[in-house]
Amino acid sequence: MSANDARLARNTVLTVLALVALRLAAAGWTPLTFDEAYYWMWSKHLAGGYYDHPPAVAYVIRAGTMIAGDTELGVRLASILLALPMSFAVYRAAAILFGGVRVAATATILLNVTMMAAVGTMIVTPDAPLLVASSFVLLFLAKVLETGRGAWWLAVGAAVGIALLSKYTALFFGLAILIWLVAVPKLRRWLISPWPYLGGLVALAVFAPVILWNADHQWVSFLKQMFGRARFENFRPAFIAELIPTQIAFATPLVFILGAMGLHALAWRTTGAFAARMLVNTMFWTIVAYFVWHSLHARVEANWFAPVYPALAISAAVAAHLTRWDRQRQRLADFCLRWASPVGVALFAFLIVQANTGILTGYRRDATVRSVGVGWRELAAAIEAVRLRTGATCVLAPDYGTTSWLAFYLPKGTCVVQPTQRIRWVNMPEPSPAQLSGKLLFVGDARQGAGSYQMENFVGVERVAELTRKRGPLVIETYGIDLLESPKGSVLDRSPPPELE
Repeated sequence: MSANDARLARNTVLTVLALVALRLAAAGWTPLTFDEAYYWMWSKHLAGGYYDHPPAVAYVIRAGTMIAGDTELGVRLASILLALPMSFAVYRAAAILFGGVRVAATATILLNVTMMAAVGTMIVTPDAPLLVASSFVLLFLAKVLETGRGAWWLAVGAAVGIALLSKYTALFFGLAILIWLVAVPKLRRWLISPWPYLGGLVALAVFAPVILWNADHQWVSFLKQMFGRARFENFRPAFIAELIPTQIAFATPLVFILGAMGLHALAWRTTGAFAARMLVNTMFWTIVAYFVWHSLHARVEANWFAPVYPALAISAAVAAHLTRWDRQRQRLADFCLRWASPVGVALFAFLIVQANTGILTGYRRDATVRSVGVGWRELAAAIEAVRLRTGATCVLAPDYGTTSWLAFYLPKGTCVVQPTQRIRWVNMPEPSPAQLSGKLLFVGDARQGAGSYQMENFVGVERVAELTRKRGPLVIETYGIDLLESPKGSVLDRSPPPELE
């Protein structure tokens, strides 16, 4: 490696470390989202699976809280640090597939400045470990291509298995790999080799705990996430219109433009070896094609595209350094490359400041106010004061998000339970009969008054307080606090989930 290459590699490491440090600072300042609080509750009761997703996110959170405790930083710590192995994998994959330190360094930095990686690893969800595992799937396939050694298929299988432990979307890696092997003549020999199939067995072994958990729970998670989402009931193509704008935002505009240029070059030009180009194309377009189809009948959330982002970042680096453009397009590529990193960092900083303060919109509502738990620490203190004043033994909430926020922000050990949708909490111990037989507090939307659950299940229902959650002067939500007494029957509704009806 030349002195210039060594300096570029060193600067890449320092840049990634600085971005990770920025996320750690933001993580300690920003309250949890309701999904993060929900996954934190999973991490307290580790299992082979959960109603909504496979278990990797729970293990990531447990690792972080073992180091930094049950704090916002603790919940997010391990997820943020996963950006380090993710960056290594993308760097090495780009270097193997397209050669040169410049392409590798650019791909690594561009991935890290996307909102998908910056926010997606700071706000810990199943997409965080999936993004990292996807990077290693791409790296290990690149090693198969580089070395021709069958043993690398075992590493591919392990990476796919970990991706499956993160999210069921990883099933599409199998199809992408098959298309790649068929499309590249020199790779077809692997179709009659035992190594890819042994890799498949490794992936299956890693994924086995999820299969066993589902077998013990009437396959409910598979029914919800795989078969439920695959069902095509209503043709609603309007959702397609959301795909590109949301991905422009999640990729950041300049990285998106470079990525689109790179994907065009890899598909229609001779930039790089054919096998390398096909690998990036299949890893990107197979999953994108599914989500385009899905958007014909249902909304596709922007974060669902996480597994294609390593391929997108490498495509962007190819557009920046390896593709010959005409003068106008070259100026566009140079402009995007120059400003992608500062714009990405600025957008991340603006988002964190806005989510915590609301100052950038003059304290008005925006898309973050309901999902990020700003004001919950103060609200939880007020709810705890009401609980102590009324002598309530347990706090009830109507949905998993409110339940999870209450569990995280109320004093440790407080009884908190969602009486409905019990399948969400099947891995966790239930409150004792004594906790549910005394006075209970129900925390719900104040606009709904005493809801149907309270009126149908309790003789005594009394509104004892109305409390607000605020971000600065903005009232985000107003909660009605109902005191419940004398249950008519079981406090917990054990109706089966819709997937099992």
